[in-house]
Amino acid sequence: MGSRDEAQPSMAQDPFAAAAQPLLLPPVADLVDPSASSPPSPDEDSYPPISYHHGRRPIRDLPVLLLFLLLSLATFALGIAAVARRNPAASHASSFVYDRSTSSCVLPSSNSFSSSSSSTFLKDLIWTLVVTLLLAGPIALAVLWLLRHYAKQVVYASIPFFIVIPSFLNVYWFVACAVGHDCRHAFPLAYRIIVLVFVFLLIGIFLWIIVANLHRIELTIQIVRVAATALASNIGLLAVLPLLGIGLLAYFSPIIVFLVFSTWNGRVVPREVEGTSKEYYKCVWKQESWVPAYFAIAIITMIWSAATLMEAKVYVISGTVAQWYFNKEESRPTKSIRSSLRNAFGPSFGTVCFSGMTVGVVRVVRAIVDSGKQDEGARGFINLILKCCANFVLAAIDFVNKFTIIFAAITGEGYCSAATMTYELLRRNLLSAVFVETVSTRILIGIIFVLSAFYAIAVCAILRGISALGMEMYFVAAFAWLLLIVVLGYFVHVLDNVIDTIYVCYAIDRDKGEVCKQVVHEVYVLLPVSRNHGSSVNRSSVIP
Repeated sequence: MGSRDEAQPSMAQDPFAAAAQPLLLPPVADLVDPSASSPPSPDEDSYPPISYHHGRRPIRDLPVLLLFLLLSLATFALGIAAVARRNPAASHASSFVYDRSTSSCVLPSSNSFSSSSSSTFLKDLIWTLVVTLLLAGPIALAVLWLLRHYAKQVVYASIPFFIVIPSFLNVYWFVACAVGHDCRHAFPLAYRIIVLVFVFLLIGIFLWIIVANLHRIELTIQIVRVAATALASNIGLLAVLPLLGIGLLAYFSPIIVFLVFSTWNGRVVPREVEGTSKEYYKCVWKQESWVPAYFAIAIITMIWSAATLMEAKVYVISGTVAQWYFNKEESRPTKSIRSSLRNAFGPSFGTVCFSGMTVGVVRVVRAIVDSGKQDEGARGFINLILKCCANFVLAAIDFVNKFTIIFAAITGEGYCSAATMTYELLRRNLLSAVFVETVSTRILIGIIFVLSAFYAIAVCAILRGISALGMEMYFVAAFAWLLLIVVLGYFVHVLDNVIDTIYVCYAIDRDKGEVCKQVVHEVYVLLPVSRNHGSSVNRSSVIP
C-alpha cells in the first residue's frame, strides 16, 4: 500500500479509478492541500490495513468458546449419567398393573408385539429417493459447469419456465380434479375456480416482478458467472461441506440417544384415580425432576451447534474463496481449504461460535414472533406492527452477521471487531450488497426450481411405465422433487456465499486501491452505489 499522493496518479490511469477509491478514508475532494501536514483522522487510526491474514492467527472470542464447550460438556456428562441411571421399566411402563396385595405396580408376565410389512408404495419411494440422491451430485456439477460457461443461455432459457411450469401445474390440477370422481365431489366447482384464479393472480404478480427486474438480469448473469468460476476453482468445497454435515449428524447422534434415555430416569408409581365410587389405582410413569432441565440444556446445545456448523461452513467457503481472490499468480493457491478448516475450528472457533449464537438467537426469536397469537381489533393491529418491526430488526441482524463472519474469515478478527469493520467497509455499498444478495439468489432459486420440476416430470413418466402405482405415483414424484430441490438448494446456498465473499473482497480491493482480480472488477464495478443512480459504466459494453 502506498500513500495517497502515490495512489492518485494511478487512479487517473486505471479505468476503474472511481471504483478504486478507498472506502475507509476521507473522499479525495476533502483533501484540499495534499502536501499540507495534518494529523490523521480517527478513522485511519482505528482500523489497520485490511487484507487476507495468511499467517498464524490469534485465538479470538475465547469466553464464547469456553461457554460453548462448557455447555457441550454438560450435555454429554449429564447424558452419560442418564444412560447409567436409566430404569428399564420405562420401555413398558404402560404394561404395569396395580397389585393390591403389595400396594405397588407390577409387570404381568405376558406381552405381545405386532409387526407390519412394507407396501409397494414404500418400496418404490425408497428406490426413487436413493436414485435421486445419487443423481443429485452429478446434476449439481452439471449446473455449475453450465453457469460457468453458459450462464447467459441458462438464465434466459429458464426465465420463461418460471411462468410456464406453475401455469401448467395450475391448469393440470384443475382438469385432473374435474375428471376425477372423488375430487370433483369433495371440491366444488366454485372453489376450484377461486383457487385457479388466485394462483394465476400470484403468477401474474411474479411475472410483473420479472419484467420490472429485467434490466438487472444482465448484471446478475455476470455475477453468477464469476461466482461459478470461483467455486469451480475450489471444487473441493462441494465435497468437504457435506462431510461437515455428516460430522454434525455424528455429533447429534449421542445427544439424541441421551435424550431418549433421559426419559427412562424415573419409576412406575401408583396413582389414585379420582371421580370413582371406590378406591381405584392406576400405574403411571413419573420422571425425575432434573429431566426437563436436561432437555432444555440439550436442545440449546443442539440449536447452537447446528447454527455454529452452518457459520463454520460460511467461514470455510469465505476463507477459501478469499485466498483464491487475493492470489495474484495464475496458479491456484494450495491447501486453501485445509487452512480455512484449520482456522475455522482452531483460533477462530470462538468467533464461529459467537456467530452461531447470534444466528441461533435470531432463529428462535423469529419462530416465537411468527408463532404469536393474532388478536382482533386495536391490540391485534399493534401486535402486527410490533411483529413487522421485530422481523425487520432480525433480518438486519442476520444480514450484518453474514458479512461479519465473511470478514472474520478473511482477516481473522474477532466477532465484534469484524462487525464494526465490516459496517465501515460496506457503508457506502450497502444497497449494492442487498442487490447482490437478492437478485442473484432469486435467479438461482428459479433455475433449480425449473430443473427439479423437469426431474419430477421425468420420474412421474418412468413410474407410469414400470410401476403399478396409481395416484400414489404423484406423491413419489413430489418427494423426489423435494429431495432434489433441497440438494440443489444447498448448492445455491454455497454459491450465494461465494458471491457475498467476492463482494467483500472487491470492497477490500477498493479500500486499498488495488485490483487483484480484473474480471471481478469488470463486473462488480457495475453495481449501483446509491439509490439515486445506477451503474457507473454501460452494462451492455461488458456483457458478451
